[in-house]
Amino acid sequence: MPISGLYLVTDRGLCGTRPLEEVVRAALDGGATCVQLREKDVTTRFFLEEAGRLKKLLSDYGVPLIINDRLDVALTVEADGVHVGQDDMPYEAARRLMGPKAIIGLSVESWEDVERARDMDVDYLGVSPIFETPTKTDTKGSWGLEGLARIRAYTRLPLVAIGGLNASNAEAAVLAGADSIAVVSAICAAPDPLKASRDLAGIIGSALAKRSA
Repeated sequence: MPISGLYLVTDRGLCGTRPLEEVVRAALDGGATCVQLREKDVTTRFFLEEAGRLKKLLSDYGVPLIINDRLDVALTVEADGVHVGQDDMPYEAARRLMGPKAIIGLSVESWEDVERARDMDVDYLGVSPIFETPTKTDTKGSWGLEGLARIRAYTRLPLVAIGGLNASNAEAAVLAGADSIAVVSAICAAPDPLKASRDLAGIIGSALAKRSA
């Protein structure tokens, strides 16, 4: 299942008083093509219950559910895949546990990360972060559009760009080489998540068409 288009990464805190499922459904109605459930400060039971609800919701839309970091949660709810960072479970172990059909994404935060990933059978690279952002504070600096373009020239792997991306710069990121644009606050904190998702999906789709023309 190729990763392309609008990729939502969840943040319950940014959703305010709105239930997470309500925001995710709005994103799906607006054109999101992938959803990553990211939870850092909840119990395993809560994570599993939430992941199970989202798995059912996303299945109705034919959209893959990716679990951030937690292989145990991904396996238990039969998620479509998992996203791992450089300090999480090694890719090889994740692939062995998840199987050949799972979607596995890997964050790359340095050029050394990119070089190591070249020979891995990952489904996409999460280029993180493109721009500085308060939702990602544990990284080694930002790539910028030039860094994104450099990675695009180096690898044929699909690239998911994340970090400070929104309607004002999503087109530029796609034209620099991103196949998918991952957003957090641009949807979760938006006054109207449906409109925000629809606008972003349109921008990304137009930019992808422009790049392939």
